[in-house]
Amino acid sequence: MKKTIVAMAAMLVAMGMSAQQNISYREGDIVSPQVNDDHTVTFRVKAPKAKSVKILADWEQNNGQATMKKGKDGVWEYTTPQLASEMFTYRFDIDGVLGIDPVNPFTRRDVGNIFSIFYVGGGAADEYLVKDVDHGQVRTVWYHSNTANADRRMNVYLPAGYGKTDKKYPVFYLLHGSGGDETAWLDLGHMARIMDNLIAEGKCVPMIVVMPNGNFGKQAAAGETAENLAFRPVSTHLLPHYKDGLFELAFPEIVNYVDATFNTIPDKAHRAIAGLSMGGMHTLMITANYPDMFNYIGLYSAGVDFSHLNMEEVPAYANLDAKLTKLAQGNPKLYWIACGNEDWLLPANKRLMERMDKDGLKYTFHESPRGHLWCNWRQYSLLFIPQLFK
Repeated sequence: MKKTIVAMAAMLVAMGMSAQQNISYREGDIVSPQVNDDHTVTFRVKAPKAKSVKILADWEQNNGQATMKKGKDGVWEYTTPQLASEMFTYRFDIDGVLGIDPVNPFTRRDVGNIFSIFYVGGGAADEYLVKDVDHGQVRTVWYHSNTANADRRMNVYLPAGYGKTDKKYPVFYLLHGSGGDETAWLDLGHMARIMDNLIAEGKCVPMIVVMPNGNFGKQAAAGETAENLAFRPVSTHLLPHYKDGLFELAFPEIVNYVDATFNTIPDKAHRAIAGLSMGGMHTLMITANYPDMFNYIGLYSAGVDFSHLNMEEVPAYANLDAKLTKLAQGNPKLYWIACGNEDWLLPANKRLMERMDKDGLKYTFHESPRGHLWCNWRQYSLLFIPQLFK
């Protein structure tokens, strides 16, 4: 018995040492990524037996792809050209196997993939960083949808000072794109940080930001439903209710819950809505079907290619021109459309604007560089949000 106890104690000590080694383990003194003073960035990864190592990223130069050079001790290295101020994502391709940077602990999930991240400051990325300002709070809440016959999850940003008085706030509804969920605008869009910083700098009015889950066939993000880890993140077009209009028609359920739960100013003049990609399509159709609900409307790289849809067979999408004409008669204060000049959805957005011209709906168009990327959507928010509720 004594020998058994001693053996078990030795095993526990060994397990503890192993766990401690896992916690403190690093690849020697390797630093990666190293953001240099001139806005170049150096990456390093130790792979002594590898034949080829590449970096795949989302910066503009060389389409974010480069072959790394092998140095002493089997450490591969690459330094980028000067990069714009942004948050960037990247992965390593080591002999055809994709993976994150083993010495960079900071990652983000986008749909079903994990990417390493870093920031280059001195511009837009400064608004994505935690600063010494008053901070709001994010509440994760569940509301009941009678249409879906289910409880559904969303995230709600409340500005600093919320709840300390009876003050009521305007509300901005912000929708994610295909493959996203209610966490996307927080994790990839840095919305809580952006709002804290813009409010502290006096660039926008304090507001509530509501970020619901636009995948109407799912209650919440992967791993956050009763399915738990059985639900794997997939592109939204593989999920039930993709572009069948139910999310758009049921949207008043979200608005009603928010107005009943939080200190809001519950009228059109104090509501805004915007969405990226699929969320832009949702925004278009929500505001077309409920023209008296929102005074500020934003489409970010909107997924408004209708070529694969029979619009008239979907109640939420039918009679779109008549609905846009009625929306125009309500004279929304701002209808803001943005898209990248390399975005595959730019032609569809231009066709939509031609349609709006015929329907008498006034809008403002912002064309940015690059394509269908989070760097654009974050920067669109930096442009759109300061225009709200003024």
